[in-house]
Amino acid sequence: MDQSFHMENRRALYEKLPAGSLLVLYSGHAPRKTADELYPYFADRTFVYLTGIEQHDSALLVTIGEKGEASETLYLLPPDAMAERWTGVRIKPAEAEEKSGVHEFRNIEQLQGDLRRLALSGDYANLCLDVDQLTPEEPLREAMVLAQQAKVEFPFLRIVNVHPEVKKLRAIKKPCEIDAMKKAQLITRDGILAMMHASKPGMYEYQYKAEFDYALAQHGVLSPAFPSIISAGQNNFCIHYYSYRGQAKDGDMILNDVGACWDNECNDVSRGWPCNGRFSDRQRALYECAYQTSNHMFEILKPGIPMQDADRLAHEYCGGLLRDLGVLKSTEPVSKLMWHGGAHHVGYDVHDVVDARGVMRPGYVFCVDIGIYCEEWGIGFRLEDNCLITENGCENLSAVTPRSIEDIEAAMGRR
Repeated sequence: MDQSFHMENRRALYEKLPAGSLLVLYSGHAPRKTADELYPYFADRTFVYLTGIEQHDSALLVTIGEKGEASETLYLLPPDAMAERWTGVRIKPAEAEEKSGVHEFRNIEQLQGDLRRLALSGDYANLCLDVDQLTPEEPLREAMVLAQQAKVEFPFLRIVNVHPEVKKLRAIKKPCEIDAMKKAQLITRDGILAMMHASKPGMYEYQYKAEFDYALAQHGVLSPAFPSIISAGQNNFCIHYYSYRGQAKDGDMILNDVGACWDNECNDVSRGWPCNGRFSDRQRALYECAYQTSNHMFEILKPGIPMQDADRLAHEYCGGLLRDLGVLKSTEPVSKLMWHGGAHHVGYDVHDVVDARGVMRPGYVFCVDIGIYCEEWGIGFRLEDNCLITENGCENLSAVTPRSIEDIEAAMGRR
């Protein structure tokens, strides 16, 4: 994403803030893993969405005047030759300006003093923060820490959580985001094809994963969009499976739920295939139910449909097919074989932080995820694609990856 993307995102957010506000956003830092080792750093996605900066311990401070005028300052780590020798070169103001479009820079160590001075100036009535605590048990992030601190030190400031406005902004994907998603889809396709081409009875799950990771690395993608789910046989009945120690037996289905990330835009794609490359009659019958349901969804999804109906419509349609097949009795709920929904949005997060209440709108990108788990037959898989809502309908962004039985068998050299 170029500078204009980040500047446009910030302007859109500032328009939603009350006059007389201080806005503080943080890039985050890597938590401790063990001993003196930290987890790999992963920048706060909203901070990246608004600034393009992916360096730990950075912050953005914005003042919104009484007439709505915004003044921006980026706070960065200062140069430190010894630290940079160990952990890499720190971003310099000129590079940060090119990425973000922000023109003023300060040392991160000056943030607290500057914030205190502004808070006590009497010119501001609101402290705006992106507060996004998933559970009460998780460690407090910087925004929550500052909110608690401000209640004591600056009780005259009203705390405003900008997270709801951020979710609205991130829900609608811009053309440059769609372009990046399409590029990521091509890389994801290459990773899935690599697993298909290598697939054979006796192959271990970690070998499938190695094929996927290697294919992504050829495009410079060194980490997938999320931890890959790759399983075989009975392991397919664990929805979020990460062990990679199982071995595919002849006739087993291979389940994979994977995705690449390009320019910060994530994919989330699932394909299922028999490890020997040829669908059995039962595998074929169940897969056709998922495939027909997926195609049906891409025929009906369009602007104006309630977002909350996506999973319901898929389950109702697939449930009818499963009952026609006889694998689901008329008195049994579809949840017996379809264990989860899957219409989550993708974007800067694989489960994107968006406000998707109400109806579908052009620019929405979410998953159409059809999972079927028939323990009686020992068959579990899912078919998951990424759906872009357009002005008049929708587009399957992940159609570049083989989906039909015929195309999968052909890709595996069995036709």
